[in-house]
Amino acid sequence: MLKHITALITSGAIALGTIYNPAVAADAKLGPSSPFYAPSTLPFHAPPFDKIKDEDYQPAIESGMAEELSEIQAIADNSAAPTFENTLVAMEKTGQLLQRVMAAFDGVTGANTNPVLQKVRTEEAPKLAAHHDAIYLNPKLFGRAAAIYKRRESLKLDPESLRLVEVTYASFVRSGAKLSDADKAELTKLNEEISTLSTAFSTKLLAATKDGAYVTTDKSALAGLSEAQIAAAAQAAQSRKQDGYVLPLENTTQQPDLASLSVRAIREAFFEKSWDRAERSDANDTRDDIAHLAQLRARRAQLLGYPNHAAWKLGDQMAKTPEAALKFMDVLVPGAAAQAASEGKDIQEVIDAQKSGFTLQPWDWDFYSEQVRKAKYDLNEAEVKPYFELNNVLENGVFYAANQLYGITFQERKDIPVYHADVRVFEVSDLDGKPLALFYCDYFKRDNKNGGAWMGSFVLQSRLLGNLPVVYNVANLPKPAPGEPALISFTDVTTMFHEFGHALHGMFANAEYSSLSGTRTARDFVEFPSQFNEHWALYPAVLNHYARHYKTGASMPADLAAKIKKAAKFNQGYKLTELVAAAELDMQWHTLPASAALQQPDVFEKQALEKTHLLLSAVPPRYRSSYFSHIWSGGYSAGYYAYLWSEMLDDDAYQWFEDHGGLTRANGDRFRQMVLARGNTEDLAKMYAAWRGKDPSVEPMMKFRGLQEPGR
Repeated sequence: MLKHITALITSGAIALGTIYNPAVAADAKLGPSSPFYAPSTLPFHAPPFDKIKDEDYQPAIESGMAEELSEIQAIADNSAAPTFENTLVAMEKTGQLLQRVMAAFDGVTGANTNPVLQKVRTEEAPKLAAHHDAIYLNPKLFGRAAAIYKRRESLKLDPESLRLVEVTYASFVRSGAKLSDADKAELTKLNEEISTLSTAFSTKLLAATKDGAYVTTDKSALAGLSEAQIAAAAQAAQSRKQDGYVLPLENTTQQPDLASLSVRAIREAFFEKSWDRAERSDANDTRDDIAHLAQLRARRAQLLGYPNHAAWKLGDQMAKTPEAALKFMDVLVPGAAAQAASEGKDIQEVIDAQKSGFTLQPWDWDFYSEQVRKAKYDLNEAEVKPYFELNNVLENGVFYAANQLYGITFQERKDIPVYHADVRVFEVSDLDGKPLALFYCDYFKRDNKNGGAWMGSFVLQSRLLGNLPVVYNVANLPKPAPGEPALISFTDVTTMFHEFGHALHGMFANAEYSSLSGTRTARDFVEFPSQFNEHWALYPAVLNHYARHYKTGASMPADLAAKIKKAAKFNQGYKLTELVAAAELDMQWHTLPASAALQQPDVFEKQALEKTHLLLSAVPPRYRSSYFSHIWSGGYSAGYYAYLWSEMLDDDAYQWFEDHGGLTRANGDRFRQMVLARGNTEDLAKMYAAWRGKDPSVEPMMKFRGLQEPGR
């Protein structure tokens, strides 16, 4: 998952907000004692986390907004005729203080938050949204941007600069710059509520996820878990100052430990903890928030001239319309659901053969599908994990693949301050030895960390500003007990490769303007480089390099590696169905018209899944509405389909690599120069087709998932 640098500002594609008083904002001044006062003197301008205290963020945010607004107003008031340089390039240079503080603040509040930071987030979210309003609803500033846009063809700009003109103008229009003053006033009010609700949802979900953990003092309840897993559960309890054992919840519906827990009643209880984590009619219940968010987003879309939120959101995406995204997903549903049903039949046969006397339920799927996998592929997760020690996967897998493809190298740096002791930092050097980027990784789960995995940026690349990229990956992998190795599943390995694909997109950015740099692309394109990078996890030369036994250092036996590759297509019907179900659920919420009544989330969810033929008793959606953080606070509203759309691109792209010799430096360099380095500097569909030689097709996606091609 990509996390934009301005996540606090962006509730949806653009979240606007409260009534903003420039006179008050202009009084906010930051003294030189603040760690954000000037650009960091650390390498790559990395954030000085050793000097940043919780109380430093809020005044810096306030001062950053004031400074940027002053800079923007000077551009708007410029008496000279608008030019590309004195308007759009000038805008690119504004807000550097705000960028510095928000980059650090977003990173820390996502991965290492606390009540002080949550309070700042709650207070500043509507102000930041309103700050965005004050810029993009400024009629004088829009007038200058519009004047440049109208005569863009006669300006003889280079292609990237022309792209900046078009993207900036579209951002103004999509933000409401053409609305009447009365409609602008309503828009700001709507967006204040949207921003506030989105922040409240995020805060509640973090608490609900922590409270939803399965807690027991009875070790026998954990039957089926390995001694290392039980030790980790004991450590999790100790960190919470509780007796016994704690199995923390991950961001998704299904929980990894369900594949091992052998007591069915415990599995059911653990699943229910996950399923209803945010639906307990307590202070952390999110249902009212999401119902109102959906309604407010629909009203905002109507005000901006769109039939629904999805139509507004997809206007600048590759899919263009919700109809196109839905049509794409509808093609996938029959094959995925049929395959899931077949997989469920195989599981039920195992249950019946054991005379268990029950019908397959969601909390049984992973436990018994693991048995089916063992029977079909003779593959045991406990046999696999010793070959996937986290640090070895990182350095001899993730980094190695990047070196082989792109020639880049990594050197760990202990002198760069971090926001938590778990964080590691690496300097990345280009093939000619020149500094390329700084990379942070923060892999272990903490109770004060948001769920899931993501990439973000502490510094955005820009040739105009002379900035090299500083990027980070965050995940929620289980932290081992002290002295134990961090052994992870192959699913976790894939997550590491995925997020590093986002990191590469940021590292290789080579744009003049930060607005178009790196991962600042459409949602249904930005997941393409990350999902494409997953393929190298199973590539023979890469797998053989990192799949080493943590005790002996021995390579993974060839027959075990072959089993993993063969089993990679196992359970794909389930995995695709739960993903499509979540994406369809997202789209159903966000195609509601403004005239729709306030929804009851549980009722709406059931009806939405029925409508899309995805209400399957044993295959729940990957996320329920009430804990679907991607769409309510993560910027993916009406955009979760992007993972599927990008999968079409990534599998099609990998097919090109297979057809042209696989993992070679020549192939990697071509992909880097024509795709990864380009960011959003040109039309994305044209960019892809120029590299691929044709438009993408869905057939490779179905092939790599081991599913039947559509229509066959």
